[in-house]
Amino acid sequence: MISLPAGIEAALAMRDPARVLAAALEHFGCQAGTVHRVSDGALRLAAHHGIPAPVVQLVETVPIGKGIAGLAAERREPITICNLQTDSSGQARPGAKATGMEGSLAVPILVEDDLRGVLGVAKATAYDWPEEEKELLLAVGSAMGTWL
Repeated sequence: MISLPAGIEAALAMRDPARVLAAALEHFGCQAGTVHRVSDGALRLAAHHGIPAPVVQLVETVPIGKGIAGLAAERREPITICNLQTDSSGQARPGAKATGMEGSLAVPILVEDDLRGVLGVAKATAYDWPEEEKELLLAVGSAMGTWL
């Protein structure tokens, strides 16, 4: 079992997706992020930080399988992009590039095999996410999933 940082543990205890997102952004040194919850077969925005208003409208509802969050949900595994601005893999949609962020990580929020949502964070600079950080963000998502 992964030990969660105290600031993230405290935010999880409040059962507020915006507080958990803020604590995760601080811990990982990120400038932007989102929390989506599964509702009616799609991902619906539950919290966001550092996302430009026009992009918020684009990501309010994300189809499973589309974009970074949708792929994390569909594959039930972390999706990382070192640099959103230069990505040519097709994983990042135009809205993601419009955030101005570069290094992004989206993880499914899973409780056992039950998909509850997606937690995504992004840095303003290119970044290769190490496995330990992917695992930690997955653990944060799993803990959040118990009440999301």
